[in-house]
Amino acid sequence: MDELQILAMQAGIYLPQGVQIANAALAMDAQSVAVTGANAGIPAYLANYMDPKVIEVLVAPMKAAEILGESKKGDWTTQTATFPVVEATGETSSYGDFNENGSSGVNANFPQRQSYHYQTFTRWGDQQLETAGLAGIDWATRTNVASVLTLNKFQNKTYFYGIAGLQNYGLLNDPALSAPITPTAAWSLDSTDALTVYNDVSRLFRKVLGQCNGTIDQNVKMTLVLSPTASLAFNKTNMYNVNVTDQLKKNYPNLRFETAPEYSTDAGELVQLIIDEIDGQETATCAFTEKLRAHRIVVETSSYKQKKSQGTFGTVIFRPFAIAQMLGV
Repeated sequence: MDELQILAMQAGIYLPQGVQIANAALAMDAQSVAVTGANAGIPAYLANYMDPKVIEVLVAPMKAAEILGESKKGDWTTQTATFPVVEATGETSSYGDFNENGSSGVNANFPQRQSYHYQTFTRWGDQQLETAGLAGIDWATRTNVASVLTLNKFQNKTYFYGIAGLQNYGLLNDPALSAPITPTAAWSLDSTDALTVYNDVSRLFRKVLGQCNGTIDQNVKMTLVLSPTASLAFNKTNMYNVNVTDQLKKNYPNLRFETAPEYSTDAGELVQLIIDEIDGQETATCAFTEKLRAHRIVVETSSYKQKKSQGTFGTVIFRPFAIAQMLGV
């Protein structure tokens, strides 16, 4: 047995006869070479939690219909709506058995409004639906909800502003509305006290009272509309710790408050006092031809689409004198 075999046996290695090694010490120092890249973790998606609850993005509230209510006028074939207005006329004369003076009659006007119809499309594909389903999102339902929201947002806008170029006006820009009055002071100022705010609302009521020529009193049903920002002024309290809201409700028992973001205008904060109705006739209404028409679903090779449409007359104001405005609060 040679020297190398003796060294190998001492190292715990058996070498049969005829096997030769250059140096047993070098074999003991050999290190393996890694084939994979250095890593101490797992794929990130394995540690991800997918919440099954879908969070929806908020949109501004649509308040026009809440302020005035809505009504259907015609249908989707209607292009023009006519609203007859009848006024009683007459004069008296001194009585005499043979006198034939004095007469009574009727005068009629026929103001009109033009409708505006608009549409939107929803589209979804087979792969798109299944891919969204992996995230727990019902894509078809979500697109349908989005289409209805898109139509209603536009409808709400027409109720406030109408449609340019048509006889279609909104609650804020109808040309028959009286010019707004100016407040005593800006309500948002800290220096403005509760009495000033209350007196400004009372001035607004006195204006609409004069416009209605004595046909209403302070017990009539009415709605005060302003922006959420301006409404904070009603929290102001007087020297007896009574806030503006309580004062108004005490003196105008049928007063209702509504807020809408559209009343924060470029020209300043706007406030409207609307008499709800006089002698059973509503002052104004948000009018539509079709609230929602869902047309047929079109099936394509690997996708679908559907049209939805609506129609609007804007806000039809039957008695503009029953609305008073204040700008700049």
